[in-house]
Amino acid sequence: MTADDSYVRLDDDDYPAYTMGRAAEMIGTSQNFLRAVGEARLITPLRSQGGHRRYSRYQLRIAARARELVDQGTPIEAACRIIILEDQLEEAQRINAEHRRTAETANPAAAA
Repeated sequence: MTADDSYVRLDDDDYPAYTMGRAAEMIGTSQNFLRAVGEARLITPLRSQGGHRRYSRYQLRIAARARELVDQGTPIEAACRIIILEDQLEEAQRINAEHRRTAETANPAAAA
């Protein structure tokens, strides 16, 4: 991997660029909180060769959302479940919209 390849990967939302300490600092939480959302299987950090947890920007956004819910008084297990359900709903809505577009393309008269 060249230096140029490394810089390109930093733009990748799924690239595990952040250590646990840095990730916790970025979202204003503790390392224990990140461990807890990992144990609840909301996010699964990648592990470095030395076994240290590494987080992507995408995972940090999810953890930050969990933190918002917990700060509002939602138990962490419930917050994780809410986020999983929100994600499933978003995916179902995306699939439904895709099916609608496909149906309209296949039968334009029915769409009118």
